[in-house]
Amino acid sequence: MHWGTTFFGPRSSSKAQSGPQATMSDLQAGETIVPHFHGVTMFQLFIAGSGTIGARGQVLEPLTVQFKDHHTAYGPIVAGPGGLSFVALRMYTGNSEPTYLHSEGYRDKLQPSKRRNLTSPQVRFSIEPVMQNRKEAAWESLFPDVDDDMAAHVVRLGAGMVAKGPDPSAAGGYYVFVGNGSLLHGGEELPLWSMVVVENNEREFEIRAGSKGVEALVLQYPREER
Repeated sequence: MHWGTTFFGPRSSSKAQSGPQATMSDLQAGETIVPHFHGVTMFQLFIAGSGTIGARGQVLEPLTVQFKDHHTAYGPIVAGPGGLSFVALRMYTGNSEPTYLHSEGYRDKLQPSKRRNLTSPQVRFSIEPVMQNRKEAAWESLFPDVDDDMAAHVVRLGAGMVAKGPDPSAAGGYYVFVGNGSLLHGGEELPLWSMVVVENNEREFEIRAGSKGVEALVLQYPREER
């Protein structure tokens, strides 16, 4: 048993519905999520606590980014002694219910997919004075060898700076997730762990830093037939 929070869409879904889907899970100390897959492509952000992922026990520390294609197995995820928090970000609502690899007939639920399961190095953020006084925008790729329209970047902006986000129509849309500092949007200052979803039929998004700067993840999804 663990704790769950819903940001966009339903907590879990078995069929296509309108709009994006974003949730957070807070695992208890030592809790294990056994290997499974979902029917929806997603990014996962491991934002607090610690743990491991995969049979080789790759270490998860804040902030680690995972990308996985739909119908692609991953796990186990094992929470450390202080628990583990992660956010699952899906550009569209589809079959997000987990199919566990120990369940009978799980292969019958598989569908063709690129089967990518990528985990980034740990993203390290700046101390506040460095972030606030940055004079130039910096973009860093987390998965530099990807050869299609999926991409994951960190953008670092000083106080009040503005950067143009990707063209949403170039791929499947993207999320902007605040990893450090704050983001100004719609007259609000969005704090740590806030997120904005930009669907691929929307206009280009301006990433605008708050009063102390921002370091945000920009997570672009591949274009898919749904």
